Amino acid sequence: MKKAILTVSFGTSHLDTLEKTIGAIERELAEAFPDRTLYRAFTSGMVIEKLKLDHKLVIFRVEEAMEQMYRDGVREVLVQPTHIIHGLEYEKMRSQLAPYQERFSQVRIGAPLLEATKDYEEAAGLIIEDVRPGDGESLVLMGHGTEHHTNAAYPALDYTFWAKGYKNVIVGTVEGFPEMDEVLKKLKEQQTKRVLLMPFMVVAGEHARNDMAGEDEDSWKSILTARGYEVRPVIKGLGEIPGIRQMFVRHAREAKEGSGESVR
Repeated sequence: MKKAILTVSFGTSHLDTLEKTIGAIERELAEAFPDRTLYRAFTSGMVIEKLKLDHKLVIFRVEEAMEQMYRDGVREVLVQPTHIIHGLEYEKMRSQLAPYQERFSQVRIGAPLLEATKDYEEAAGLIIEDVRPGDGESLVLMGHGTEHHTNAAYPALDYTFWAKGYKNVIVGTVEGFPEMDEVLKKLKEQQTKRVLLMPFMVVAGEHARNDMAGEDEDSWKSILTARGYEVRPVIKGLGEIPGIRQMFVRHAREAKEGSGESVR
């Protein structure tokens, strides 16, 4: 029986960060599962169309990837998303996989980056070890955020940093809670004037380059600079951190061993 591993990502139209993040995660998954053929799918139709139009790069949607695998004779699929949380994109992926449960002998799904308490603690430690904010410097992480109830992962991560002793780390979001107002309140409490600004996203794409580090007056960098902070933006996706990539590999292994979700 032919086996495959399918990576599912929201996607990015920036080829440089695509290669350094999603591509790097995929390479490590391929190395960890040498008996499986690797396939890729994105959940963002907009990103898929932009890559096709601008770069002639064809990326499967989830349904297209499943159809291709079936045609290729694959019958056992291990799906590993590169999503941060069990949010809307994760649910979208699950609904797209569901119709194929009868056509494959097995479809198992790995967890997103943040699921169990150990994931929050491990991710926090890996980020601090990789970024190493300087003395008197606060690390502000910009997450995406969502209207979905799993947005609670972001304040939970913020508290995890605090509980592990990293008092100079603040987690905010673009489209959820905590917002910039909460970030500013915490910076004031920390009495710091130096900020290391980094995305808490797998890729460093549009949000990182524009909403976080852009020159428009409503970017996080501009807002902080206008309030007198010395801002040091780092345009680096979480997928560039080796330990974070290995967290996705671990989740895939756990799914393979039966602790992940299954659509069958």
